Amino acid sequence: MNGYDALARILKREGVEFISAFPLQHLIEACAKIGIRPIICRQERAGVNIADGFSRISNGRKFGVFTMQHGPGAENCFAGVAQAYADSVPMLVLPGGEPLSRHGVSPTFEAIQNFQHVTKWAAKINKVAFIPDMMRRALVQMKNGHPGPVMLEMPADVMSAEYPSEEIEYTPVLKKTSAAASEDVRDLVSMILKSSNPIIVAGQGVLYSEATQRLVEFAELAQIPVMTTLAGKSAFPEDHKLSLGTGGLSRTLMVKRFLETTDFTVGVGTSFTRNIFTTPMPEGIAMGQVTNCAEDLSKDYKVDFGAVGDVNLVLQQMIEEYKSQNGPQVRGGQDVVGRLVKVRAEFEAEWEPSHTSDEVPVSPYRVFRELQNSFDVAKTIITHDSGYPRDQLVPMWKSLSPRGYIGWGKSTQLGYGLGLAIGAKLAAPEKHVINIMGEAAFGMSGLDLETAVRSEIPILTVVLNNSVMTNYNNHMPEATKIFRSNELGGNYAKIAEGLGAYSERVENPHELKGAIKRVQNANQEGRPALLEVISKVEHNVSK
Repeated sequence: MNGYDALARILKREGVEFISAFPLQHLIEACAKIGIRPIICRQERAGVNIADGFSRISNGRKFGVFTMQHGPGAENCFAGVAQAYADSVPMLVLPGGEPLSRHGVSPTFEAIQNFQHVTKWAAKINKVAFIPDMMRRALVQMKNGHPGPVMLEMPADVMSAEYPSEEIEYTPVLKKTSAAASEDVRDLVSMILKSSNPIIVAGQGVLYSEATQRLVEFAELAQIPVMTTLAGKSAFPEDHKLSLGTGGLSRTLMVKRFLETTDFTVGVGTSFTRNIFTTPMPEGIAMGQVTNCAEDLSKDYKVDFGAVGDVNLVLQQMIEEYKSQNGPQVRGGQDVVGRLVKVRAEFEAEWEPSHTSDEVPVSPYRVFRELQNSFDVAKTIITHDSGYPRDQLVPMWKSLSPRGYIGWGKSTQLGYGLGLAIGAKLAAPEKHVINIMGEAAFGMSGLDLETAVRSEIPILTVVLNNSVMTNYNNHMPEATKIFRSNELGGNYAKIAEGLGAYSERVENPHELKGAIKRVQNANQEGRPALLEVISKVEHNVSK
């Protein structure tokens, strides 16, 4: 047994059932020999994205693993790891490495040195006997605290050496959680009771903590409306009477209006990161934050009331503390639900013409409506690519169940959604999985549709083909003159057919319903499918 065999056995003990990978990497064969299925991608970034999507949907019960060769393989996966780091995704990256004698010798590419700023923790194995210890350290970091990717580099000479024992002493790493300090919870709840118009901002920490049920319970008890962040979308059911919907770069009218009048925002499972893809919090009001990582407190906004602990446990503390301070009755005062009903009706009336539009080319909003009507949303996972597919979909798609939507965007790499969808389907084979992308994103990662075909992973990819590269032409007026005469072209349905997927091309909105039914049937038969829709250039998004 060499180092690759030893590491593969540890992965098996951790419950790993598959790894995404790109050759040449001897760990692939070591895993395959003991029943860990390799998913061989077309390029390394997609392989990282597959592991990323698997981790998001597995939600800590299992985790995604990506492995690749040293040098160019590790170089090519950088963007995928950086994206996972930006969106706080726990996953394990196992790059090959040059022999230790070459480390520090230019131009040897050393993964740890180059990835240390886009991983939560990174180290190299420097002795074959240390593999169990190094894996334990990596997975303790990955499973606990603020989520993020971890990396363990495997130098070729270390891993090909004989492991010094026929048995491996290794116990799977457990995730550890803790509640918050009781006085912090007390002060946070006291402020909620004193506030006139509090709102909850729920992030993906609610998803990782499996805390949706307790979030709903607390929101109903305290009569507080809930908005979700982009990454947290689906953490709170969007058909609930207290749901404001999601706020990202685009947002619902409910989010906009209630943020304008709030006097206290309570972040639950969010880092309150401030960037272009997050809805900014109002200035000059009090803020509270529940997070499992103290480093998130006051990172971008001044937080007056912080509680550090596992979201699920802290919400239970908040429920008990609320009842202690206010009794079992729900919070009185302003008719929050009544206000929400009015604003929601205004929002839906404003956008209904877009959802039912008969325009040719097809409105993307009509595509979303037809998908939502055709799929059981509670049994569906949907994700998007960056640009207009994200900004148009986020406010409009009503997520009903936890992890039914994979939202992302703190980094915004084109082509990310396809790998996420493949990983999500591996994690939840019983769910419908949809990825919505534009033709520019397809150009970045579309050939990995063949990975889904070859690996028999039946996902649906919807390409909104409007022949333009989102709205970038607005930023380059001189180049636009050339760009407009050479619009992005291609028949993506034919490309998908050539890759072995079931495919259709739709040019009229009245064709959508039948086409969606046929791609659903293809998925049910085990075939990946692609639906290309010739869509209008739609600049109108909800902000």
